[in-house]
Amino acid sequence: MSCSCPPLFLARASLNSRRSFRKASSNQDLGQPHSFFLAIGSKRSHWQYPFSCPHRLSVNQKPEHDFALSTILKDNSAMTTIEEDAEHLGIFNVDPSLEEFKDHFVYRSTRYLERKSLIEKYEGNLEEFAQGYLKFGFNREQDGIAYREWAPAAQEAQLIGDFNGWDGSNHRMERKEFGVWMIKIPDTDGKPSIPHNSRVKFRFTHGNGIWVDRIPAWIRYTTVDPNQFAAPYDGVHWDPPPSERYVFKYPRPPKPAAPRIYEAHVGMSGSEPHVSTYREFADNVLPRIQANNYNTVQLMAIMEHSYYASFGYHVTNFFAVSNRSGTPEDLKYLIDKAHNLGLRVLMDVVHSHASNNVTDGLNGFDVGQSTQDSYFHSGERGYHKLWDSRLFNYANWEVLRFLLSNLRWWLEEFQFDGFRFDGVTSMLFHHHGINMAFTGNYSEYFSKATDVDGVVYMMLANHLVHKLLPDATVVAEDVSGMPALCRPVYEGGVGFDYRLAMAIPDKWIDYLKNKKDMEWSMQEIVWNLTNRRYSEMCIAYAESHDQAIVGDKTIAFLLMDKEMYSGMSDLLPASPVVERGIALHKMIHFITMALGGEGYLNFMGNEFGHPEWIDFPREGNGWSYDKCRRQWNLVDTDHLRYKHLNAFDRAMNLLDDRFSFFASTKLIVSSVNEEDKVIVFERGDLVFVFNFHPENTYDGYKIGCDLPGKYRVALDSDALEFGGHGRVGHDVDHFTTPEGIPGVPETNFNNRPNSFKVLSPSRSCVAYYKVEENPEDFDEEMTDTEEAVARDKEPEKETSNQAAAEVLVPFGVRDGDRI
Repeated sequence: MSCSCPPLFLARASLNSRRSFRKASSNQDLGQPHSFFLAIGSKRSHWQYPFSCPHRLSVNQKPEHDFALSTILKDNSAMTTIEEDAEHLGIFNVDPSLEEFKDHFVYRSTRYLERKSLIEKYEGNLEEFAQGYLKFGFNREQDGIAYREWAPAAQEAQLIGDFNGWDGSNHRMERKEFGVWMIKIPDTDGKPSIPHNSRVKFRFTHGNGIWVDRIPAWIRYTTVDPNQFAAPYDGVHWDPPPSERYVFKYPRPPKPAAPRIYEAHVGMSGSEPHVSTYREFADNVLPRIQANNYNTVQLMAIMEHSYYASFGYHVTNFFAVSNRSGTPEDLKYLIDKAHNLGLRVLMDVVHSHASNNVTDGLNGFDVGQSTQDSYFHSGERGYHKLWDSRLFNYANWEVLRFLLSNLRWWLEEFQFDGFRFDGVTSMLFHHHGINMAFTGNYSEYFSKATDVDGVVYMMLANHLVHKLLPDATVVAEDVSGMPALCRPVYEGGVGFDYRLAMAIPDKWIDYLKNKKDMEWSMQEIVWNLTNRRYSEMCIAYAESHDQAIVGDKTIAFLLMDKEMYSGMSDLLPASPVVERGIALHKMIHFITMALGGEGYLNFMGNEFGHPEWIDFPREGNGWSYDKCRRQWNLVDTDHLRYKHLNAFDRAMNLLDDRFSFFASTKLIVSSVNEEDKVIVFERGDLVFVFNFHPENTYDGYKIGCDLPGKYRVALDSDALEFGGHGRVGHDVDHFTTPEGIPGVPETNFNNRPNSFKVLSPSRSCVAYYKVEENPEDFDEEMTDTEEAVARDKEPEKETSNQAAAEVLVPFGVRDGDRI
């Protein structure tokens, strides 16, 4: 049946529209993106969940405490308290239509509280539980090195490496309780018996008596012989002396009101076709990011992955930094320098799956193990068919310890400021989103298809991250649009701060590939950009690394294609193709930023329209590094038009820096004119005018606004410095005229109480700011390089005579603070 409440969200596309680069060298897409449908609620579903007790392990626990967890759960008084807590969830106040699925929310919240309660009872608390790296792996303990590994199926175990000539007969490990193997190697003459930067491996037998060698699961660094083709990785004991350890010098920057994220891949960030280092990125690329007024860097491919072309999404060693770009100390240098530049750093964390590699990955520990004693599910449930990778068993006690500790490790050891969680859809559902086109029916999210174990893990993870670092930023890459994903855990949500607005780039690519300019629907563009769940924040982006992979095309490439190689010189007039491409490139990115979310993301190089795709060395390209780079020389060459796109990108970010329109709850779309191809909206106290018409320029075009007064240009895509024609005067004062009867919106102009007239050139976008009455508040004499942006002081907070949470879209989108 239909929900009586207004629809609150738009469903996401199928998981099949995600990146094609996992482990296979094929460049074929995983599938086509699906269109979106409005959610209208559904019939209530009833189901029974089997309770899966987690495997419990505590290194210091006494054997007599090893009793069945089912006994614990029969404590009626404790369970009654937990169930009562779960019954009163704030999420139903945010979205009353979710009441229909109260059973599901209460069940999963109860599971979360039970799991958290058990951890607190047997491990101290969640924060201590997430310090597994202080016990497992290699650690200094009382004049020696202790090494522990969880391998329940092992019959015998040894530690081998350079330190003992790879002969473990004198370094046999002792089996402790709960399947943990342990050895302590005393120092020799006051020096560690296992030298820093020496190779090590875990050797064990299972039921068939055959010895196998594996990289320790908690290893902090790995290396590979670069001279041997397809050589296996080796674990490295990383424990540098104090004189060689990097010491952080700068504090974390404060959390911005809205993230402006620069997504980057360190290895391909250099101008030359080779793997760039962390230090090269820190010294050469970070200053560029800061100069373009981003406040956050999102780093891909940091966790060790043996297959480079997987983009870092086939992780083999979860606690190790990718050795191709340097050492752990080098990565710390990068993050510290970013903090010094005022940039926060997010890490692309992959907890949705693991590499299928056996000899150098976590998968190798599954030998002879059952599901309850393994990092992964067994059988089909433990294998992702499209990604050729293993799937974690999130109900397992040791998997929780491993993954939660992994988050704390990166936060505390490397001072990351948060995470972008990859592949969240796969974690949310048993079907992993494969061949699933989400229609928006709520029963698609709250049914037997929901992987409650995965949901509970993410609730624990988000609770932990925000407990350790209250200012952390955590972003979910989810294509399903699950309701409450970005609501706090205490409300019954999953706890993410933002989700990626993944439908937006799909729409732009569809338009650029399949529609002529006059076929573009202004209503569809606005709908796609604004239709997001009330009170759940999104990161908007026009294109990310997914659109830059070989086999696909970036927006610039789709717009200008081969003319990017021949028509980008400023010394000659622009061809119609280049002129259109530069104009629409600016408009698409700007309207995505201004209307699409509460944060913005750009992938490295797209800010200036990088002309080539990304391709890592792989069998399909003869192991070439030719496209493993970014051509910074293009944007640095003064006579090339790439500089104009880069300057506009810088100005877009500066606009938010000065006016904080991202953080405003005021978002009002007042006019969507299909005939004129014009969109007018207000964000904060800025007024935006986008003219997508390929030919028509409108002089004296009347636009509505909220606040009366005098308006001037804040940012103009048609300015000469941005490669435009300079048709809009920046020194023109635009005075408002009152419209209709005060307080009666239907008598106003486009439901706005005031209006003013502007010049709106074809294929241009202009943002206007209200000039403050106090002349000291704004310097109206703009500089040549930043004349498009009002400066010197942020405007006052909204004083709109409309409700602060108002959103008006004339073609039927409901009112609300965010859609």
